[in-house]
Amino acid sequence: MSVPAELGYTSEHEWVAINEGVATIGITAFAAEALGDIVFVEPPEVGSTVTAGEPCGEVESTKSVSEIYAPVNGEVVDVNRTAVEEPELVGTDPYGQGWLFKVELADEPADLLTPEQYTQLTEGEG
Repeated sequence: MSVPAELGYTSEHEWVAINEGVATIGITAFAAEALGDIVFVEPPEVGSTVTAGEPCGEVESTKSVSEIYAPVNGEVVDVNRTAVEEPELVGTDPYGQGWLFKVELADEPADLLTPEQYTQLTEGEG
């Protein structure tokens, strides 16, 4: 399973890519595989404020519904409408076209896992 080295991760299986104060957020390949066929995505709304560790949206699959937890603090500045309209992208391309939303950071993110730490975490869950 791929765990891109340039990303940060959460124990709730979200990934974070930070570029010039904006965090792009999605769910990991591990989470997408565990969920199965993703049929519905509900990201937070543009303009809303998210708090690290708090639920801010949902991903629904044929197996279950899973909450999306904000990995950072800040204001949502963009939502991937393509992933909302084509939720299967979240499962088939979680680190590319399947990203979920972008947040303008209120502060530096704390407690993100390194790729090595995330790999170690998921080895016990697989």
